[in-house]
Amino acid sequence: MTRKQYPELDETLYRETLENGLTVLVVPRKGFTKKLAYFVTDFGSIHTDFRLDGKEYHAPAGVAHYLEHKMFDLPGDRDVSAEFAALGASTNAFTSYDMTAYYFSCTDHFDECLRLLLEFVSTPYFTEESVEKERGIIDQEIGMNEDAPDSVVFDNLMAAMYAVHPIRQPILGTSETIREITPEVLYTCHRAFYAPGNMLLCVVGDVDPESVASAAREVLGSEKKETGVKLRSWQEEMTCLKAETECSMEVAMPTFNLAFKCEPLTHGDAAIREEMVADLAAEALFGESSELYLRLYEEGVIDSSFGGGFETVDGCAMLLCSGDSDDPRAVREAILEQAEKIAAEGLPEKAFLRMKRSALGRRIRGLDSFDSTCFRLCAYHFSDFDYFRFPEVYRGISAEEICDFLRRAVRAERCSLSVIYPVNKEAQS
Repeated sequence: MTRKQYPELDETLYRETLENGLTVLVVPRKGFTKKLAYFVTDFGSIHTDFRLDGKEYHAPAGVAHYLEHKMFDLPGDRDVSAEFAALGASTNAFTSYDMTAYYFSCTDHFDECLRLLLEFVSTPYFTEESVEKERGIIDQEIGMNEDAPDSVVFDNLMAAMYAVHPIRQPILGTSETIREITPEVLYTCHRAFYAPGNMLLCVVGDVDPESVASAAREVLGSEKKETGVKLRSWQEEMTCLKAETECSMEVAMPTFNLAFKCEPLTHGDAAIREEMVADLAAEALFGESSELYLRLYEEGVIDSSFGGGFETVDGCAMLLCSGDSDDPRAVREAILEQAEKIAAEGLPEKAFLRMKRSALGRRIRGLDSFDSTCFRLCAYHFSDFDYFRFPEVYRGISAEEICDFLRRAVRAERCSLSVIYPVNKEAQS
């Protein structure tokens, strides 16, 4: 294993790529009792089109999440969660737009827990009966999301912004699309994307790095398996499909999501630099100490629910804000005006340096969390970037880069607004 130290962060990272293609990352945390392991695949809800063994497939929306649910089944009616609990560990999983993660945390029996994690994620077992039973459970979950204003306002925004990119579809899919999911579909997706070469094992805690790699070799074997080739035929215009979308639900006051469509990022250092520039641009525009936030809050246009940031997914990116407001359109106009002002006048040096120090400090403090550390190491690994290098990226960012980003990104034609109005109240005109 290679060992790299990061003195500025007081971190050490062990890394190895096994014969089967699996990448193993270990961050030792001496003296801590908690141990955390993530076993992650570079496969999320947007990866519905792929090629495997020379054949092209189009999987139903929601298949990555459905597969995540079904991976907890093992032959012989074994209950994975109960087996972890018997070892004093807790386990869970999540599916995002561009990855699926399975994880556990424990204080004792780490080796047994690690081997169980590797075993169940690499052992597909789907029957007609179990897949059909899960359909009802996931359909209920979809129904709950469709009753949740925060989910609806965001999903509506994605459908308004994007014409063809699969981010238009909810991560869970819909009641209609999940009807198309069969054991055969799940087996195909597992074979395509759960091969070791498409996965990452990341561990944080007081553990022996070599033992982690050895366990992965023993459980997963040395065979290098073929992985699916993602097909990304997402030719998106930079203008939004719709400028506005709205609906009514049981909310006390209008709630909104607003986003500006940005150029998709690629991989590597340049892409991560652009992401961190965009993060700082969001802070300059939407942050609680920003001129815009303070003015709109004072005027009563927004409240403390308002906030924003930069989001990037394979094939798309956006500058996003959300909150509650009686006049979401006024918020949109104020953002356009403020971005133009910052781009024209620049950022005061003291304010810029303070903002950059604050953003860097938040990321450094985030390393105190084992979960945050694991998640970010995994997410940035799939973007071909060593996350522990983020301080050097921040140091090199200039105020002009932020102004240039706002100049390029914050345009009326790239903006879409999603609003949920209270039932029986007319939308503001």
